[in-house]
Order: sequence, then C-alpha cells, then structure tokens
Amino acid sequence: MSRKLLSLYGLKWNPFLPDLPTEAIWTPLRIEQFAERIERMVPDGGFALLTGDPGVGKSVCLRLIADRIGRLPDVVVGALTRPQSGVSDFYRELGHLFGVSLAPRNRWGGFRALREKWQAHIDSTLLRPVLLIDEAQEVPPPVLSELRILASCNFDSHILLTTVLAGDGRLVEKLQTDDLLPLASRVRARLVLPFVPPQQLLDYLRHALAKAGNPRLMTAELMQTLAEHAAGNPRVLCAMAADLLAAGVERDLPQLDEKLYLEVFAQPTDDASAAKTARRKGR
Repeated sequence: MSRKLLSLYGLKWNPFLPDLPTEAIWTPLRIEQFAERIERMVPDGGFALLTGDPGVGKSVCLRLIADRIGRLPDVVVGALTRPQSGVSDFYRELGHLFGVSLAPRNRWGGFRALREKWQAHIDSTLLRPVLLIDEAQEVPPPVLSELRILASCNFDSHILLTTVLAGDGRLVEKLQTDDLLPLASRVRARLVLPFVPPQQLLDYLRHALAKAGNPRLMTAELMQTLAEHAAGNPRVLCAMAADLLAAGVERDLPQLDEKLYLEVFAQPTDDASAAKTARRKGR
C-alpha cells in the first residue's frame, strides 16, 4: 500500500499512522509550552504529570518531549517500556536504560549504584538524566514510591532525576491515595489534555495533510465531517481517516470525499439489520 500511496496521492508517508516523523507532528501551543517547561526543569530535576483520556495525545506529547530534550547536550533520556513491572524488574529496566549493571535481588545495591551513576553524571555535566513513563497508571504504587525516594537525596534538597508521568484518570486517582501523596506534592509541572474541539481537529487534519505532501487529499467538506464526528479524539479521527485512505487506494480515487465517507461508514438499513439478525438466530 505504501508504494500505491506515493504514486496515487503523492504522499511522503501515511499521515494517519502513529509513526509519523517528529517534525510532522501537530503541536498545539499548550503542548509546546509544556515541553518547554520540562526542558527548563532538567537542570534541577523533579516530577511532571501529563494526563488525559485515551487517544487525546499523551504518547505523542512524550515523543515531542523526548525529541526536544534528547537534543540537549549531555542529557540521557530513558523511557520505561513495562510500567506494570514490580520493583525488581523496575530496577532491572532502569539499569538497562542508564547503563548501570544491577542485581535486582539486591535492591539496596541497585539503589546505590543508580544514585552514584546519576550523581557522577550531574557532577560532570551539570544536567540530569530524564525518565519518561507512558501508561503510568499501570505503575504499582510501591514502584512509584521507590522512584520518589530514589530520585532525591540530601533530605530532599537535591533531585537527581527528571521524571515525566503520563497516564489517564486512573493515574490522577492513584496519586491522591495516602501512600502516593508525597509524590503528588512534588509534581512541578502539570498538563491535562482535554478533548479537542472540531475546529482544532480540522487544523490538525490540514497540518497532517500538508506535512505529508498533499493538502488536497480530502475535500473541505470531508475534513469538516471527520472533525465533527471524531468525538473530540485525535485517535478516533486518525482511525477514520486511515480507513478512508485505504478505501480510496482500493478504488483508485483521485481525492477522498464525503461520498466515500458515506460508503465506508454508512449505518446498515433497517432491512439489512433485520436480515442480519435473522441469520444469526438461524445458526
């Protein structure tokens, strides 16, 4: 399909898939400002919190932060890939991310080795390691508490690590429990990603198509329809648009329009629904 996309629509990539080049990602002002704030946090360390409903752009925001901070000199950025791990696996993954040989059964040894590694990095570069955790609502409370203690020293006057936690409403609820209030009180930057109004989704579509190389891929009417029917969710918008793009390629259409939208997403008629129900009952 990729070759046909290039030849039929002149696209450099599929603008509706998650693996867009970083430079092609749509960045609203609130996300740009949050990324700037995280960058300013790096020299001093601390926790940042990014929350929102599924599909509103938390993972994309983390990609932008990772790219922005990763360009800073002498900064090591690590992303936790298995947030649901227990404390032992948590230390094992941290050791892998930051190049420290750890024995997970020796928690004190791992704790000390990571602190010494980070402190040496800070002393030599004056900057800090950065840890990004997506789906942070899956992180067990004991791991979050361990992370809080691990990241601070000298009676909490010296923070060794910048940590960005991204998750949905369950993360917010988790941080309100008694065991995690000490961590919640240390959050220095917060961003709640809301559902996106139709006009901003329309801006997103225009940006995506222009960056991909074909701003006229969709008619204006179709883009408006998609923006209004995506329920304020960029992931839903991309899923619908990707289905339309695949259908357009199959039909060799020169442009995607509302007629195609009705063909792909049309609701079954009452007669068709009744026939389908009858067939199910007959099985």
